[in-house]
Amino acid sequence: MRLLIAGAGGHGRVVADTALATGMYSSVAFLDDRDSNPTTAEGWPIVGRLDGLADHSRTFDAFAAGFGDAHLRLDLLARARQMGFQCVAIVHPRASVSAYSTLGEGSVVIAGACVNVGARIGAGCIINTGATVDHDCVLAEGVHVCPGAHLAGNVHVGARSWFGIGAVARQGIRIGADAVVGAGAVVVRDVPDHAVVMGNPARARAQRSGVLRGDRN
Repeated sequence: MRLLIAGAGGHGRVVADTALATGMYSSVAFLDDRDSNPTTAEGWPIVGRLDGLADHSRTFDAFAAGFGDAHLRLDLLARARQMGFQCVAIVHPRASVSAYSTLGEGSVVIAGACVNVGARIGAGCIINTGATVDHDCVLAEGVHVCPGAHLAGNVHVGARSWFGIGAVARQGIRIGADAVVGAGAVVVRDVPDHAVVMGNPARARAQRSGVLRGDRN
């Protein structure tokens, strides 16, 4: 199978490495608006810009969105589905994903991550390096659980929220949509929509009045 990835930045290249590690893909290639080079540093080809997505629907077997920005990631997945691409979930062979969990299309689980029994992961989510999502957690679409972050059992996270590197949430917490949990935060109470929380214990530092735009890489 040939995999087309939108975004040749850091996260997109991690997605490529993860996909190739599965042994399911014979090759990967990228679309990217920011890089004028014909290849990435690893030698993977950049075959066009994002607005040329439709031109590649017959050439590639599967599609993945390699951007950290949740809105952009979900928009690209929706466009790719409409164009007939297969939007795949990708799990690194050194990640642990329970057979009794569900993983939405276009989601990626990176090396060292763990998704436990009963967890439900929505479309376009990122479970990053060494992160853990314990039993019966529910992640809506576009959630990013950053490297080394840990969700205890039965944590619910709203759409497009960002759970920062090394952060932890105790069992049963509810985190709203478009929220940001800062790096290293310890979440012991519910987090509302659009909130930004930091510290130990995590406390609100700001309120998002609009959509959250994360890292494009």
